[in-house]
Amino acid sequence: MNRVLIFTASTGGGHNIAANSLKEHFEASSYEAIICDAFKETNQLLDTVISRGYEKIINISPRTYGRMYRAANNKTLSHYIVALITDVMEKNMMAIINENKPNIIIATHPLVTNVLGTLKGDGEFDVPIISIVTDYMIHRAYIHDQVDAYVVGSEYTKETMVEKGVKEDKIHTYGIPVRKSFLDHTTLAVKDYSVDLTVLLMAGSMGTSQMEKAFLSLIRSKHNLKIIVVCGKNLKVKNRIDKIIEDEAVDKSVEVYGFVENIPELMDRGDVIITKPGGLTTTESIIKNIPMIIPYYIPGQEEENTDFLVETGMAIKVDKIKDLTTVVDYLVHNKDILDGMAKNMSELAKEQSIDRIIALGSLLIKENSSYESNKKTLV
Repeated sequence: MNRVLIFTASTGGGHNIAANSLKEHFEASSYEAIICDAFKETNQLLDTVISRGYEKIINISPRTYGRMYRAANNKTLSHYIVALITDVMEKNMMAIINENKPNIIIATHPLVTNVLGTLKGDGEFDVPIISIVTDYMIHRAYIHDQVDAYVVGSEYTKETMVEKGVKEDKIHTYGIPVRKSFLDHTTLAVKDYSVDLTVLLMAGSMGTSQMEKAFLSLIRSKHNLKIIVVCGKNLKVKNRIDKIIEDEAVDKSVEVYGFVENIPELMDRGDVIITKPGGLTTTESIIKNIPMIIPYYIPGQEEENTDFLVETGMAIKVDKIKDLTTVVDYLVHNKDILDGMAKNMSELAKEQSIDRIIALGSLLIKENSSYESNKKTLV
């Protein structure tokens, strides 16, 4: 039985969800699959600085995170950052690889991808590496010539990688892996045609304080909206929205949830989704063909995802949250705009295929086995 070792990191939920999805699908294809949280399982200090630090920075000062993200996208600085992290992680990372003896390695985080590429380039191991790019614009940290294949979410992403020097035949537009349960969901929810528009308001698993402003803007609409609010794990935001409903005479149909598992059903019910554009949420929205309105994002990769979505006609960016009222009211009278956005999403969704990712892994294992056999024959 072939074994796949999947390295992830807990900086946001997308990397771990992609890793878990890959594990489920590879196991369903008769692989043994193992997930490793790279920073957590190699160096606790590094995990605290990178993973926990990420959460604190985006909550305290998103702009600071954006500046750090852009600075690390510099080729020279990225090289020194990765070299430092590799030195810290090398011993324990190699212990994990040697203990598990994988036939193929997959990474869902850019820094981990580059560390693996550096170790492979130093001759520490000789196993194929697949990098899963979990956003729609490439960060420099993903790029390493020892990576055997990249899986990306769009041709747009592929083009930006080729411009940065990645060989075109290494890049595969098979889509960002989403939850298996999301893909397995087949029961279509019935839309509510008694309202003018059903709006799904989200902000990722952790929620965001900006949701409260977005909700206030939506309830000012002059139209008959249904508003479905998903606050994630942020109970403070949920409580504040519940209080707004209690204190104000809200003349809209409103449903408020905390953390939920039935996102596919809620997306099926919605005509438009208002959310921040994390790689996972973006991909799920594309799969469900639900047009996006983006009034908030974390500077850095989410800002770049926003640019991609707007340029490809799948999202509308709103610079000021208070303007959501005007935008939504306009869309009620111009639903052909939403239809066009959904059509653009449908075209991109056709390229999504986790089965092709598994087939790619099998091919790389086969090619590597043949190479190793030929090497032994020559010796």
